[in-house]
Amino acid sequence: MSALPQTAWVQDNFVADAFLDSLARAKHVAAPYDHWLLDKVLPAEDVSAIAALPFLPPQEAIFDGKREANNSVRVFFNPENQARFAVCRRVAAGFLDPRVLRAIEQETGANLSGSHLRIEYCQDTEGFWLAPHTDISVKTFTMLIYLSDDPRLKNAGTDIHEGPPGFKHVASAPYGRNLGFIFVPGKDTWHAIGKRPLNGAVRKSIIVNYVSAAWREKSELS
Repeated sequence: MSALPQTAWVQDNFVADAFLDSLARAKHVAAPYDHWLLDKVLPAEDVSAIAALPFLPPQEAIFDGKREANNSVRVFFNPENQARFAVCRRVAAGFLDPRVLRAIEQETGANLSGSHLRIEYCQDTEGFWLAPHTDISVKTFTMLIYLSDDPRLKNAGTDIHEGPPGFKHVASAPYGRNLGFIFVPGKDTWHAIGKRPLNGAVRKSIIVNYVSAAWREKSELS
C-alpha cells in the first residue's frame, strides 16, 4: 500500500472518520453478490469541493459501454492533482489511513495487502452507459461515491446484475449526494449503468479502487 506521512493522516482524518462511521452503518446485501450501500460517506464540505473541481465534462466523449474509450480525458486524484487541489489530497489521505484499510478488510473481506489507491473523478453526460461487466482482477476493492442531489439523477445509480447468459437486472444502487456502493471485485460482481436519459444533468461520482502492484498505469495512482 502506498503511504503518506503519519502527519497527513492526522491532519486529514475527517475523511477517514466520516467513511469509518458510514461503513459501520452500511447496509450489507448478499444477493446476487455481496455489496454494501452507504450514506454520508465523506464530509459534506469535501463532497461540495469535489463536485466543484474545475474540470469540464469530457467533450465529444465516446459512448460504447466502456470507460476505457475515453482514457485520454479521465481525471484521477494522482500526485499532480493532489498538488493542485486540497480536496484531492484530503480524500486520498483519508483512504490511505491505516484505520480505513483495516476496517475495509474486516467488513468486506477484501485483501488490500500490497495494494495501491486509485481514485477517479467521473462526470458522465447524456448518452453515457456501461455494459454489464466485472472489474478486472487487479482491482481488489471498488467503491462508488455519488456527488449530486439533482432530482433528474434519482435513477442514475449503478445497476446490479446476475451473470450470463441473461444478465438479469436485480437492483440499482441509490444515486444521491454522498451515497455510496461497495463491492469486492470477483467473477460474479456484474454491474452496469443502463441506457437511460440523464435529462441534461451531469452524473458526478468518484470511483475509489485499491489495485494490486500489477496495475500498469502508475500515473493514475494516488
